[in-house]
Amino acid sequence: MSESPYTVSDAMTHTAVAIGSEAPFKEIVELLDQWKVSAVPVLAGEGRVVGVVSEADLLAKEEYRGAVEGDAPVPAKASAVTAGELMSAPAITVHADATMAEAARIMARRHVKRLPVVDGAGLLQGVVSRSDLLKVLLRGDEEIAEEIRHHVLGRLPVTTALTLSVAEGVVTLGGSLPDHSLVPVVAHALRSVEGVVDIRLDLTHR
Repeated sequence: MSESPYTVSDAMTHTAVAIGSEAPFKEIVELLDQWKVSAVPVLAGEGRVVGVVSEADLLAKEEYRGAVEGDAPVPAKASAVTAGELMSAPAITVHADATMAEAARIMARRHVKRLPVVDGAGLLQGVVSRSDLLKVLLRGDEEIAEEIRHHVLGRLPVTTALTLSVAEGVVTLGGSLPDHSLVPVVAHALRSVEGVVDIRLDLTHR
């Protein structure tokens, strides 16, 4: 039973704003404000992602403004003036063919809001953000139901005894399955469908 076909390439922004390592501090701040983004990839050569400059990297300068010599050590980023000095490296990236769930896990574990999307050579393909991933939850109930019928129920040995409804992203599946061992398999497949908020199972087996 296949996973939902949606990948990062379906959600990402293909035209991504990026900077070179020599970009000055003020230019980076203006770029974030202009494009209303929280971070930008830093590129080298023909477009290879070598790091990321985020709002947190920039705020170090404000945080340690006025620090007195002899106080707690001041991080290097507080005196940085270019993207190369400010950036967090190596960059945390994701590939376009990764699943939405994989991208969400990377963001959660690494505490980042945006991920540069790269190809096998590390070249920038786009950017995916938390808000991009959340847009999949806007899928209509009928669209979700149709995918379930095709990608989940359509792969079961028998489906005539099953009833399906989707309301506000919550899937309710009832009826009878030919084998009890199929219940966890079906549950996993339903949760893998993009846009599903929760599932309700009322299944018996013959």
